[in-house]
Amino acid sequence: MHLTNSSSSITARHRRLLRDAALAVGCAALFGLLAALVTQHWAPLDRLDRDWIGELHTYAREHRAWTASVQTLSDIGGTLTMRTLLAIAAGWLWLIGARVLAAWVAAQALVGWGAQWTLKLAIGRQRPTFSDPVSHAGGPAFPSGHAMASAITCAVLVALVWPRAGRRARITACTVAVVTVLTIGWTRVALGVHWPSDVLGGWLAAGMVLGAVTAVTELWCPGALARDVRRVNWRTRPRVQRVVAQSIRPARGGGSRDESADHPDGAVR
Repeated sequence: MHLTNSSSSITARHRRLLRDAALAVGCAALFGLLAALVTQHWAPLDRLDRDWIGELHTYAREHRAWTASVQTLSDIGGTLTMRTLLAIAAGWLWLIGARVLAAWVAAQALVGWGAQWTLKLAIGRQRPTFSDPVSHAGGPAFPSGHAMASAITCAVLVALVWPRAGRRARITACTVAVVTVLTIGWTRVALGVHWPSDVLGGWLAAGMVLGAVTAVTELWCPGALARDVRRVNWRTRPRVQRVVAQSIRPARGGGSRDESADHPDGAVR
């Protein structure tokens, strides 16, 4: 019985490791192909980028209220916001004793930030330019930092929620995450500060970081992520139950409750 369980656990870890490695390698290959097309100015991709950005810029210039709302969405979903969410999650996990899981979350943020700027500086793509821009952004364009950071953050948060969520909650979490990532990526193109291929490159780079960091963590501490997920579940469930119990406990002074029950010695104080 124990041998069978141990063998199943090892097989499951191997499957997870292969899955994470495949995600990292697959996204890296696709990112490399896209980066090559970008740097070589492949005509169909250039034409697609320019057509999309041109039409959206014209619309943004003519509808200032719409543009302001898009800018607000872009600001809310910025890289600082996303990395702050990961920092909060990592800090909370560290405090409750899920140290490997906390390190995994922190590594996703730090490696994502480092990879983003390494790739941007290595490729050095220029951002779209207009005589009458509706928004401004600095630094190289490819890949999009907003798209990359939002994809990493949403994937990490869904992964943290997934083990303790039911089917409906999982569907809701995934839907919210996908809509958030797509919306933030779209705002960068709509504001004219990124080409569509920059956003696609950001998503591929995010997949590369997510898979690589998770695979390295599994190799570094085999099974530790799964153990920490169980620890989080064990630590949080009693607290939630206590909060719920306290919220439905009858208030004092209602007259229907013996105050002496509040004290072990039965005395009213």
